[in-house]
Amino acid sequence: MEIQLSPEIISRIPNFKLGIIEYKGITVGDSPQMVKGRLQLFQESIYFDLETKNLTDLPGIQEWRHIFKAFGRDPNRYRHSAEALYRRVQKQNYLTTVQSAIDINNFFSLQYQVPIGIYNTDSLAGPVTIEVAKAGEEYIGLNGRLNSLENLIVSSDKHGPFGSPFVDSNRAPVTETTKNALQIIYLQPTTSLNSAERLTESLMKMFTQIHGGDASFYIIGSD
Repeated sequence: MEIQLSPEIISRIPNFKLGIIEYKGITVGDSPQMVKGRLQLFQESIYFDLETKNLTDLPGIQEWRHIFKAFGRDPNRYRHSAEALYRRVQKQNYLTTVQSAIDINNFFSLQYQVPIGIYNTDSLAGPVTIEVAKAGEEYIGLNGRLNSLENLIVSSDKHGPFGSPFVDSNRAPVTETTKNALQIIYLQPTTSLNSAERLTESLMKMFTQIHGGDASFYIIGSD
């Protein structure tokens, strides 16, 4: 699927970059016990770590707060999805397992402190454009609410926005019937190209180890 990055984003965040992974022929189901255990232990580790640290000082959390602010959204009101996960963990409201694709997404989002979206490719009509939402754009999110998208970075296909590092829409979720998927990693802008490639490939390999299928990845954006 063709993915395009809006020049407006690059003009404001010159080193903006995304990790893109495309999966074909995957099988989504209950997470292996290894994933469930690692997710739980990692959340407990984060909880104890945050007892001596300010959450908003964590590099990934901080960088994406700055990005939201750069586009005119108050990061204290509109928290990116990685920060939302961290705040749950900080309150010991630990994430429970949902299914394998969502669990892997959450694990890596916590590990790398970045928002990650995963979408059912068969529910999208490409090409996909990563852009800044305009006034009046909105969608029903996975949070069950109608979310205003104005001045947020969004992923859009020919039917309009379907995803964001804030909250994804309910239009293209990955479920246990999904066979083909698109994963978008909203990398920290300061991440080097080499590190971005290693991180993205690492996620792809773990995902396919659990879900099977074929996969390919690449980085879009500036080095």
